[in-house]
Amino acid sequence: MKKLIYLDHAATTPLSLEVKTAMEPFWSENFGNPSSIYQLGIRAKSALSQARQKIAKILGAKETEIIFTAGGTESANVAILGLSRAIQKTLKKPGHIITTKIEHPAVLNAVLALKKEGFAISVLPVDKHGLVSLEKIKKTVKPETFLISVMYANNEIGTIEPIIEIGKLLKKINQKRKADGLSRIYFHTDACQAAGYLDIKVDKLGVDLLTFNGSKIYGPKGSAVLYIRNGVSLKPLIFGGGQENGLRSGTENVPAYIGLAKALELVQKNKNEEIQRLNKLSQKLIDGILKSISKTFLNGHPQKRLPNNVNITILDIEGEALLLYLDHYGICASTGSACHSQNLQPSHVLQAIGLPREIIHGSLRLTLGQKTTNKDIDYVLKVLPDIVKKLRELSPINISLKNG
Repeated sequence: MKKLIYLDHAATTPLSLEVKTAMEPFWSENFGNPSSIYQLGIRAKSALSQARQKIAKILGAKETEIIFTAGGTESANVAILGLSRAIQKTLKKPGHIITTKIEHPAVLNAVLALKKEGFAISVLPVDKHGLVSLEKIKKTVKPETFLISVMYANNEIGTIEPIIEIGKLLKKINQKRKADGLSRIYFHTDACQAAGYLDIKVDKLGVDLLTFNGSKIYGPKGSAVLYIRNGVSLKPLIFGGGQENGLRSGTENVPAYIGLAKALELVQKNKNEEIQRLNKLSQKLIDGILKSISKTFLNGHPQKRLPNNVNITILDIEGEALLLYLDHYGICASTGSACHSQNLQPSHVLQAIGLPREIIHGSLRLTLGQKTTNKDIDYVLKVLPDIVKKLRELSPINISLKNG
């Protein structure tokens, strides 16, 4: 069997064996509908409640504040569209939303949809490392602002945003707004990439809405959470039997949500040890690439970044060709966000940090995971320079490093 080195954990992660074991009984034994009143249904309802409680405890939240959905995209859409439409009737002027240029398409496309509905949107720039400025946020707030959505950690370049600081800033802003008779501003963060590595205590973060999914934390695909602070009102996007506090109708995917709770428990329990391990491997990979391949540079913040993320621009090559060569050697990688990897448009994240369009396609994202070893890194560092050399020999491109 051909050697396989999976370095695309930001796209999705394999299902943990412990998670799979936790899910097993709910496929064919305790398969009841949680809404049913007989024992089989009651057992499923009890297990679902326990999963919700487990997640709530990790987030420092209440069980009633946890809503299950079918993915991070759905959770973000319910948070942003649901809040906007709930608050729309009380707004005297067109409501105003603040977000950033590096958000996941689940957030950016949701706010663009709201723009068509008449909402005002401010999409803030970031610096060359991908960090949003607190000062820019503060200056952008208007009397009609009701929502700020900033991702916790970026899925392409790994930069960790100052969510705690934004939360503290908003607390002060909201105190003044209350005194001035203005409505409060709600704070949402997309924590899909962060849930496996960072502190997600909602009170510490100062967020009102938080989203994350199972497929990024060794849980099942098609599972996600939306945290909604008590008192925050949302309009549902899906109508039916009124499950999930009326916000997400449809029979609950009990096995998936059991698995999601178990996955979150495991990654949070082991995160400190895993962060140390991955930091060493990532730094070895970064140093090795930058040293062995000319005309390369790291994208994202050099320190304030996820421990498993390595995003490097390699000049004078085409990223898609690089991926095909890496795949031939059994290495799975990415050139940007996996959610639109078939789209040949330049990465909006790399454009936001100031990279010229002509060199963006040469970016390589390698995201490490629980099974990544020193030998894997050694193998990548062995084959990558030769691949780049071959591609550069075939390429008519010759870009100066000063563009980076």
